[in-house]
Amino acid sequence: MKAVCWYGKHDVRVEEVPDPIILNQRDAIVKVTSTAICGSDLHLYDGYIPTMKKGDIVGHEFMGIVVQVGASVNETKIDDRVIVPFVIACGECYYCKNGMSAMCDNTNTNSWAAEALYGFSSAGYYGYSHLFGGYAGGQAQYVRVPFADFNCFKVPDQLTDEQVLFLTDIFPTGYAAIEEAGVKAGDVVAVWGCGPVGQFAIRSAFLKGADAVIAIDRIPERLQMASLSGASTINYQDSDVVEILKYMTGGRGPDVCVDAVGMEAHQSGLPGIYDYVKQQMRLSTDRAHALREAIQACRKGGTVSFPGVYAGFLDKVNFGAAFGKGLKFTMGQTNVHHYLRPLLEYIEQEKIDPSFVITHKMGLEDAPIGYAIFQKKQDNCIKIVLKP
Repeated sequence: MKAVCWYGKHDVRVEEVPDPIILNQRDAIVKVTSTAICGSDLHLYDGYIPTMKKGDIVGHEFMGIVVQVGASVNETKIDDRVIVPFVIACGECYYCKNGMSAMCDNTNTNSWAAEALYGFSSAGYYGYSHLFGGYAGGQAQYVRVPFADFNCFKVPDQLTDEQVLFLTDIFPTGYAAIEEAGVKAGDVVAVWGCGPVGQFAIRSAFLKGADAVIAIDRIPERLQMASLSGASTINYQDSDVVEILKYMTGGRGPDVCVDAVGMEAHQSGLPGIYDYVKQQMRLSTDRAHALREAIQACRKGGTVSFPGVYAGFLDKVNFGAAFGKGLKFTMGQTNVHHYLRPLLEYIEQEKIDPSFVITHKMGLEDAPIGYAIFQKKQDNCIKIVLKP
C-alpha cells in the first residue's frame, strides 16, 4: 500500500509499504477513504517531537471502511463506515470507563518512555512517535485499528466524509477546550490561533452560548474565516493584544482564554527571536508566547484552556500572575471518545457543518506538497484533506 512516511525535518515521502495485518484478535483493518494533515503533524514535520524513526507512517485523522476484523471483534463489522479517534483506547481500564480515553493505561506500548518524561503514560496515538506507542498512522491506504469495538465509531451514510472526518480530532479538541473551561451564556472568550482547532473552538464557544468571541492571529485568511463565524478579530502583529482585550472587555479581560497554538507560537521582535533560538538549540522545548499572553489577559478568576500541544519545558511563563489572579487551567490531549455522540448530534441537527474548515483536497501522493504549503501558510491553506 501507499503511505506518508517521515524521514526527518521537512522530509515526508509517499512510499510503498507492507499492508497492515491483524496482530491481535481485537484488531480491525480499515481501508482509508479520507485522512487529513493536522497542525499537530507539523510538530513532527518541524522536528520537535522526539523518538520519531525514519520510515514511520504519520497521520492521526482518518476514516474509512472496515475490510477485516479479528476473531474477538463483535460489534464492528466488515463494510462498516467508521471514523477512528486519534486516541487509541482499550475501553476497559479506569480511565476509559470514566470518560478519559486519552489517559488509557493499556495502549501505549512504550509507556516506560512516557513515564520517564512525564511521570505517567498517556494512551497510544496513531502516527505520533514511539513515545506514544509507535503505531502506524492514518495517512495511508489501510490502517490497523486495535481494540476495534471501542475505537471504530460507525457514522451515518447520509453524512459525507468531510462532515464527519474531523470527529477524529480537531472538532472534539476545539469543543473540549470550550466545554472543559465551563463556557456559558454571556461569557467573553478569547482564542489565540485561528488554525483548524481554533476555528472549532470559536464555533463551539458560540454553540455553548458565549456572548462574544475574540479571535487572535496574523494570517488574513484565518482571521477572515473566524470573522465569518461571528468572532471579532485581532491581528497580533498590529496590536498590543493584552491591552486591546482589556479595552474590548471594559477593562476586565476575557472570561475564558484559549491557547489553540501550542509549542510553536510566533512573536514579533526580540522576544520572538529569543524563543525561536532557544527552541532550535533545544535549550527549551516550546515557544509559549500565546500561553503567556493568555495568562496575562485573562480576567481575575477566569479560565485558561490550552488544547494547543506542548511537549515539555516552558520558559518565562508568569505563573505568579496565574496564582495572583486565581486562574483555573484546563489542558491535555482530548478524550475524543467522550465527545463523539454529542458532536455527531450537532452535525446531524445541522447546528454545525465541520467541512467549513477545508480549504484543500489532494490525493495521498500529494502529501509532501500539502505539508509544505500548510507549514508555510501558503495558498490560503487552513485545512487539507487527503484522498487515498
